Amino acid sequence: MARKKVELKYITNDSKRRATLRKRKSGLIKKVDEISTLCRVDACAIIYTSDDPRPKVWPSPSEVNRVISRFKEMRELEQSKKMMSQESFLRQRIQKGQDQLKKLKNENRKKEMNNLMFQSLAGYQSLDNATMIDLNDLAWIIDQNIKEVDKQISKLQGQEGASSNNNGVATINEEQAQVDNIIDGGVFPFVDAANNFQNDYRPAPFDP
Repeated sequence: MARKKVELKYITNDSKRRATLRKRKSGLIKKVDEISTLCRVDACAIIYTSDDPRPKVWPSPSEVNRVISRFKEMRELEQSKKMMSQESFLRQRIQKGQDQLKKLKNENRKKEMNNLMFQSLAGYQSLDNATMIDLNDLAWIIDQNIKEVDKQISKLQGQEGASSNNNGVATINEEQAQVDNIIDGGVFPFVDAANNFQNDYRPAPFDP
């Protein structure tokens, strides 16, 4: 069963929020541990909560200090190069959602125009009430279909041409092989037969 997508907003219910915090906090620590072990990278986690004045630290305070010190030793530009705040993270998710929505709108529009094209060709729908936008989009769809048909025709013609050339070469090779066999078998049989006939039935010289 697929998990229900969680709506990303503040949980107002106290008990539900605390339960979510415990669950997500342990899950976050587990993920940091996994990426550190599997990929052998330096990672740490510091989590402050309103219920506990002491932060949750992983893997240890000394290791956290070491990782933070390494981070601070980097130039400021390098520090912020891949840094992401909550605002930038949300902005990125919004942009991704907008891109997906735009893609779906384009796909739906193509299907709508294809349906209009087929309905019009079959005589089930008239274009008299179509808007200029509809007609422009329909013209684009028709143009794309014509290009696809031309592409397929060129492909089939190329395959037929290659097949015809191969058959022609095979026929020439077969005929040449037959000629070679005839020559190897004694030049031409009818020439040999004619020569044998002349030798067998040559008249004797006249002796008076």
